[in-house]
Amino acid sequence: MKTLNEDIKTGNFKPVYLLYGEEAYLKKQYRDRITKAIFPDGDTVNYAYYEGKGINPGELIDLAETMPFFADRRLIVIENSGFFKNASPELADYIKTMPDTACFLFVENEADKRGKMYKAVKSKGRVVEMARQDEKTLLYWVAGNVKKEGYKIKEQTARYLLSTTGTDMENLEKELEKLFCYCMGKEEIEVRDIEAICTTQITNKIFEMVEAVAVRNQKKALDYYYDLLALKEPPMRILYLLTRQFKLLLEVKDLAGKRYDKAAIAKTVGLHPFVAGKYMQQCRTFEKKELRSILEDAVDTEELVKTGRLNDVMSVELFIVKYSAA
Repeated sequence: MKTLNEDIKTGNFKPVYLLYGEEAYLKKQYRDRITKAIFPDGDTVNYAYYEGKGINPGELIDLAETMPFFADRRLIVIENSGFFKNASPELADYIKTMPDTACFLFVENEADKRGKMYKAVKSKGRVVEMARQDEKTLLYWVAGNVKKEGYKIKEQTARYLLSTTGTDMENLEKELEKLFCYCMGKEEIEVRDIEAICTTQITNKIFEMVEAVAVRNQKKALDYYYDLLALKEPPMRILYLLTRQFKLLLEVKDLAGKRYDKAAIAKTVGLHPFVAGKYMQQCRTFEKKELRSILEDAVDTEELVKTGRLNDVMSVELFIVKYSAA
């Protein structure tokens, strides 16, 4: 991202950019920053936006070939086009020789590095992956936002915020906005403020439920279950999320046994490194045999509901009771 920041700072833009990856917040931020840097006065005449699959490459090429109106260049933003998974040979060939009077800005979730489009953009412009940020970066980002708003926050409190709301930066931004409003008149954001105003992600409630099962705290595990029911979560979705959690724990335990570190586990399983660390801790409280037994029982529980032998609320409750019993 260093070279991208330099382009924005100097105003020396490449003819084409690709921003891709899982962190939607960063993609949106850099898309808007590039747009503002190219058109500081909000020029709409030389700006075009396309979104979704089915975009006609020929139309993009025709627009790029049209001279800008009293400006240095046209900016054509293309989001979620799928061009970087299902290649567009016509567009890839055009990018190699496109004029400096046009700038393509592609914003995608995924990109095939072996594809013609990816190679064309990399050769002619810049490719920047907006990946999930690690815990250290997120803590730094939270601290920066808190300071900018005139508040203070301890590192331990910031960690609690991440564990409560998750690591998605868009969601974190919304939760921080709620905190800033709630803490108006205060100097420091505290854990109790987060508990009072921030929305706990359902996946985090499931994680805490499994934690309660692990330490055989049946009351706490059932309290989490009743909380989720009160939030109108269907029992079978809760069972699905529990099953997914136990599957992940088994995968993480297996990889940890092979001496994979946190970063390698996160990449293999598809978790944020911060979350992978929590899973590595949690899986230590279970034996592999126990996790396999739980997963088999989850399948049996689902079958009992599907065949009408037990109602869904009761079946999931019995499942939780069985594995959280002291």
